[in-house]
Amino acid sequence: MIDFLKYRYFCALFSLLILVAGISAYVYKGGFDYSVEFTGGTQVLMRFSEPIDSNKIKDVLKDKGFQGVDLREFSKNETLIKVQEFSSDAQGTGERIQSALNEALPNVKTEILQTDSVGPAAGATLKYDSIKAVLIALLAIMLYIGIRFKFAYAIGAIVALFHDAIVILVFFLLINREISIDVIAAIVAILGYSINDTIVIFNQIRENVKKMKTSSIEEVVNVSINQTLRRTILTSFSTSLVVLSLIIFGGEALRSLSLALMIGIIFGTYSSIYIASPVMLLFYKDEKNKIA
Repeated sequence: MIDFLKYRYFCALFSLLILVAGISAYVYKGGFDYSVEFTGGTQVLMRFSEPIDSNKIKDVLKDKGFQGVDLREFSKNETLIKVQEFSSDAQGTGERIQSALNEALPNVKTEILQTDSVGPAAGATLKYDSIKAVLIALLAIMLYIGIRFKFAYAIGAIVALFHDAIVILVFFLLINREISIDVIAAIVAILGYSINDTIVIFNQIRENVKKMKTSSIEEVVNVSINQTLRRTILTSFSTSLVVLSLIIFGGEALRSLSLALMIGIIFGTYSSIYIASPVMLLFYKDEKNKIA
């Protein structure tokens, strides 16, 4: 039997280091890089026939009057171009960007892969609604766990879910990827995925408390995690295969979604074992045999 709780303090330190790294990166970079869905403007994903220096693209567009030009390279031939200009005709704005680049770089062929455009007011509203959706999901989960089990279980589950959401955001900050509506959708999906795994473990703990009345609660938790470990590994592995295929074959349009899902699956499994249960134990350390 694996003694999972033996490593709980090390894992708590590991999670704390991720949080510190995220806060440091947030301060250093001045916040998250949001997609135009949240900030307003137009973004165009373009493919070039040959690698082009990002500074050269930025200089060309600035000379053509485009404001707030921001670039992100996805591969040596694909670049996401973001400008502050908002127009209901995103395709038209994209074509003007393409035309400007074709004029300045006549020997380079360009292809528009994707265009998006959103107004500043709509972006701010969408950002607010996205945050509200995540918080409502967390609150609903906490109420369910509190009713279905006990308050300490709810605290353990919510801490683990907050951990998962924050880890996804931190990784996107560290790898310099923007936060889009796809990332928010992935976070909400991961909340459901992670809580399902946590509930399976918590339910096993509750059942074992009734059977192992002479055992300490730490032993009960360890036994329960080991009993559900096979199910956890098989579920995480099979789900990861699907997400991995999205990462490899889904293209840049699905890259943010698939990356967020993969990070969430890995850390959702980790948090169910090393965050949810230890936090729950922390609240029950003086009530060893009253956990059910």
